Amino acid sequence: MNPIRYAVPGLLLAALLGGCAATGADNEELQPVTLTSGNDSDARNRARIHTELAAGYFQLGNLGVALEEVNIAQKADPGYAPAFNVGGLVFAALKDDRRAEESFQRALRLAPADPDVNNNYGQYLCQRKREAEGIKFFLAAVANPLYQAPERSLVNAGICSRRRGDNAAARDFFLRALAARPNQPQALFQMADLAFSANNLASAHNFMRQLVQLVPPTPEILWLGLRIERRMGNAVAEASYAHQLRNNFPQSREAADLLAGRFE
Repeated sequence: MNPIRYAVPGLLLAALLGGCAATGADNEELQPVTLTSGNDSDARNRARIHTELAAGYFQLGNLGVALEEVNIAQKADPGYAPAFNVGGLVFAALKDDRRAEESFQRALRLAPADPDVNNNYGQYLCQRKREAEGIKFFLAAVANPLYQAPERSLVNAGICSRRRGDNAAARDFFLRALAARPNQPQALFQMADLAFSANNLASAHNFMRQLVQLVPPTPEILWLGLRIERRMGNAVAEASYAHQLRNNFPQSREAADLLAGRFE
């Protein structure tokens, strides 16, 4: 349970993503300064619509159609930063790093303070083992006072820090995410995992208890909960986690580890 989260613009995806920062014309700080006419406004609207369509197809995994919609949006309004932001996501998913980098850089030139662009570029960098660079862009996203979901980028910065082996920094980022949103599931999971790794079992148990009250169990959650309870000697709770893992996710890697007795 440790994917870094993308930020994809568009009303179509708001429910899926738990809310996105505003990136439209109602937020001037996040837009390039341009003179517009009636025709320019129509172009911006076309760009916005096709960008939202591209984002929707991207989420569905239909990268070919997503790229077509990105191209239409960019041609309609070459100054519309979200079109290049989504373009960066699509090219990254297509493993075309040169074009992904160009797209994210173009989006940043157009809207350097946009938190979604900064978050996504940070995600792109972290996935390519450029963690220190990526964290800078996550923090740039958080620094925008208009960002509606700073906890998302804080969690991403924490995961990126863990990837580079800096657990102390990761812990600070996750705690900041929980300060911004106390019921942030990813931050709770990561804190439980960090505490378990440090053998701070009481803390791990408390974070896990909060987490299981918020979200449906996944194999990762059940496996971590099981190992926490096992190490604490709570046989009943351990058995409960094991039962759920075997019955609900029998084909998972975690269920295979349970069967093989690989607890550490």
